[in-house]
Amino acid sequence: MRTALTTGLATTAWSTCLLPALGLDPRGRAVVDASFAAGVAAFSGRSAEQLGLRNAAAGLKWGAAAAALPVLGSAVVAAVPTLRRRLRPAEDDLAEWVLFRIPVGTVLTEELLFRGVLDSASPVLSPIFFGLWHINPARAAGDTVIGTVVATAAAGVVFSWLRSRSGSMLAPALLHYFLNASGAVLAHLAADDRSR
Repeated sequence: MRTALTTGLATTAWSTCLLPALGLDPRGRAVVDASFAAGVAAFSGRSAEQLGLRNAAAGLKWGAAAAALPVLGSAVVAAVPTLRRRLRPAEDDLAEWVLFRIPVGTVLTEELLFRGVLDSASPVLSPIFFGLWHINPARAAGDTVIGTVVATAAAGVVFSWLRSRSGSMLAPALLHYFLNASGAVLAHLAADDRSR
C-alpha cells in the first residue's frame, strides 16, 4: 500500500506540477511522459508478468472485444450530423495525434504507469490516481476538474478490470487507444464541419 501511495503521489505531482512547468509542446510532452513512465516501471522492480506484459493472446482477445464499443459508437456519431455538431472541434494534426501522441504520450505512458505499476501494487488506488493524473489536462482544456477526475477514475476502473481479467496490459491499452483515437477522429470531423 505504501508503494502504491508513493507512486501515485509521484505521478500526480509529475502530471500536475512538474510536466506543465517544462513548457513543452505536445510532441515533447509525449516523449517526456513516456520516458517518465518507463523510468517509474524500471525503478519499481516489477517483473514483466507483474507489469502485465505477458498473456498477449488473452490481452488481444479482450482488448479487441472492448475496443469494438468505442469504434462502433464513434461510427454512429460520425454518421449523424446533428450528433457530430455537438462535439468540440480540434485543429490538431490528426495523423500525429493518432499515430504518435495518443499511442506514445497517452496509452503507453498511462497504461504502463497505472495498469502496469500501480495495478500490481494496488488495484484499488490505481483508478483514483489515474483520475488525479488528469487534473492538468482538464484545466488546459477548460473542462471541470472534478468531473474529469471522476470520469477518468471510472474509466480507470474499467481499464483495471480488463487488465485483471485478461492478465495483460494489452487489453486496456487497446480499449484506451481506440477510445482516444475515435475521439480524435470525431473532433477532426467536427472541425471540418465548422470550417464549411
